[in-house]
Amino acid sequence: MYDYIKGIAAGKTNTSKGCFVTVEAGNIGYLAEITARDFNELPKDEVKIYTVLIHREDKMSLCGFLRKEDRDIFNILTSVSGVGSKMALTLLDEFQASELIGFVIEGNYKELTRAKGVGQKLAQKIILELKDKLMNYNKTEPIVLSSPKVQNSQAVEDAQAVLVSLGYERDEIKNAMSKAVAMLKENAAAEDILKQTLQILSL
Repeated sequence: MYDYIKGIAAGKTNTSKGCFVTVEAGNIGYLAEITARDFNELPKDEVKIYTVLIHREDKMSLCGFLRKEDRDIFNILTSVSGVGSKMALTLLDEFQASELIGFVIEGNYKELTRAKGVGQKLAQKIILELKDKLMNYNKTEPIVLSSPKVQNSQAVEDAQAVLVSLGYERDEIKNAMSKAVAMLKENAAAEDILKQTLQILSL
């Protein structure tokens, strides 16, 4: 319903129930739950948060993110059975989006258990389901980069697969990833390529 809200950070609270910010836009105050990391990074005046509307039987609420990639990963996380909005926010508090994606690509479920409330079985389930969601695209049409730097072709394809799954357009991916690989060492890992590309896409 809402892609993002841009306005004044009118207030913020950190309670036992979570971290929240009120963004005033068009004389309306929108209350959104955010990660503790975003809470600590909130600007003092104008703020832009990417939002997700949570609709339950008993209430409706907003979750907000300072970074588009965090919002996109949140949506994918909550599509895993057993992972609600609170758990997804906890995971994004513990790990950056690029780290989570890296764990998925590597199948490294043990790292996910560092997050509060994530046991081994849930971590394995998250890895299995997310790998299918993030990597399931037609790899017969790889995006040809305009960077002369040599990179691990599998790492590049894996990074491209994730970015396509996150909804980025092919031209966006090509332009941003070409810049990213030019900044990285040769044969960089998929996680490093993703992290650098996402930073460029967020500018």
